[in-house]
Amino acid sequence: MLEQIIPIVRQAGEIILSACDIAGQTHEKTSAADLVTEYDLAVERFLKEKLPPLVPGSIFFGEEEKENADPGQGWAFIVDPIDGTTNFVRGLRQSAVSVALAKDGTVEYGVVYNPYRDEMFSARRGGGAFLNGAPIHVSSRPLSKGIFFMGTSIYRPEYFARTMRLTEQLFRRSCDFRRLGAAALDFCDVACGRTEAFFEFSLCPWDYAAGSLLVEEAGGAVCTLEGGPLPVTALSSAWASNQINKDILLELEV
Repeated sequence: MLEQIIPIVRQAGEIILSACDIAGQTHEKTSAADLVTEYDLAVERFLKEKLPPLVPGSIFFGEEEKENADPGQGWAFIVDPIDGTTNFVRGLRQSAVSVALAKDGTVEYGVVYNPYRDEMFSARRGGGAFLNGAPIHVSSRPLSKGIFFMGTSIYRPEYFARTMRLTEQLFRRSCDFRRLGAAALDFCDVACGRTEAFFEFSLCPWDYAAGSLLVEEAGGAVCTLEGGPLPVTALSSAWASNQINKDILLELEV
């Protein structure tokens, strides 16, 4: 299945690389911080055409166009056509195509592609995690010698104060932190050992479905900030880390 999904995702990345006059094709959805471009829509239409035929009877659950079906039942493609749209609009080159394939609410395959770096992350449940075909693994560094990534849940102001409070607590225990603005890639950076942990208080399934499998298959841990399993059907908080840092939330005020 990965051998069929990866070429499709790579073609979707080529649509991103071909983009021009992005600002002129950008619209606000709910606010100035919540953007969609014509390229988001074009990538999603392409993926909606190409992916479901790989698994007859599957549904397509995308950020921009959602079928009226439950992605927790049967086979479902869970897709973010451009994760990090604001980065894309501003030319920051930290955006990705994210595709997960779940069965009855459990992610079985995950692919995240950053076309700017030509980095293709892929994982199959029970089969390991890979970057451009080479195996990857989470780091073995404690947070005291590492860094963490965080997301700001910019669409949910009720989480702003809690986000800053948890960031400060983790910052005091770490070397530094980063906020790069593309959750799918934040998960991937944990998976390949570039960073030791990532958290955000509110993410959609297409933000974390593929990336969470990559972290697990790379030997890491994922859960909600309350310690429960990540769903694939609803908004959720998220924590991803290597094994040595997986229980650090128990020591903090979340």
